[in-house]
Amino acid sequence: MEKAMPTLSRRLADRDLRFDLAEEAFRLRRLPGLDRDGRTARTLVKDGPMRVTLIALTPGSTIPPHHAAGPVTIQPVWGRMTVRVEDEDRVLEVGDLLALGAEVEHAVTTPTGVVFALTVVRVGNPDEAR
Repeated sequence: MEKAMPTLSRRLADRDLRFDLAEEAFRLRRLPGLDRDGRTARTLVKDGPMRVTLIALTPGSTIPPHHAAGPVTIQPVWGRMTVRVEDEDRVLEVGDLLALGAEVEHAVTTPTGVVFALTVVRVGNPDEAR
């Protein structure tokens, strides 16, 4: 059974960071908490106002309607998902990128399971979030 890599042993900010998203998605899908909770996540980048998190959801999982104070991007790296943006469904597959402005309400569903990269740009004082 593969264990999660402790946050303290990874750099979350640096001059440059490179990730193999296919490998990261494979590892995330194998974590034991995914089957138990229906979702799991791993922060890849936490630098000033920017956060990049890889999120895995099991088939049939949902993330209820919510919004972020700053802009976000959603990019599937494995699987398929539907993002409900206000009153319109957007089906996203590997290779797609959806950008949402600040305060745009959205929800997520996945019939097949999905791993996606979520980038959030925080508003306010980014140094407070470090």
